[in-house]
Amino acid sequence: MSRDAQLNFIQQQGFKDASAAVCETQYPALMFQPRLIGVIVALGLILQAPALFLLLSAVLWWNVLLPALNPFDALYNGLIAVPKGLPKLRPAPGPRRFAQGMAASFMLGIGLSILWERPVAAGVLEGLLVVALAALVFGKFCLGSYIFHLIRGQAAFANRTLPWARGN
Repeated sequence: MSRDAQLNFIQQQGFKDASAAVCETQYPALMFQPRLIGVIVALGLILQAPALFLLLSAVLWWNVLLPALNPFDALYNGLIAVPKGLPKLRPAPGPRRFAQGMAASFMLGIGLSILWERPVAAGVLEGLLVVALAALVFGKFCLGSYIFHLIRGQAAFANRTLPWARGN
């Protein structure tokens, strides 16, 4: 199931031409950004630092608007892909950018809620963000990409990319 779930994740992210042969390198590459963001979010949750969430929001919006200049992808390509001779990450397709935009919106909401001393709103948004990040990092399921495909009327495709779906 793990290889199927990885391939489903890659396809869910908008790389529809992905095959089982690319899973070994493309899946870890695509997970670099969410894992790094997960660590930063954990730090932000502990510190309740609005600046950290607002900065993450700005960086994620940058990724949405200028996918070829994604600093997380540049970091991965420079530190991991090039030195190890692995394929570089390509600019994010629509589903991945949509998911980044959703995450950026949550981060903005969290940062502003903390800044404006709205702990209930911040707590609710933080809880939703943690659930979405956990599903992404541990469950190979990207809620944002899934919603993207549903909005585009591609429910059958979206459901085929669920982590527990087999045989794509």
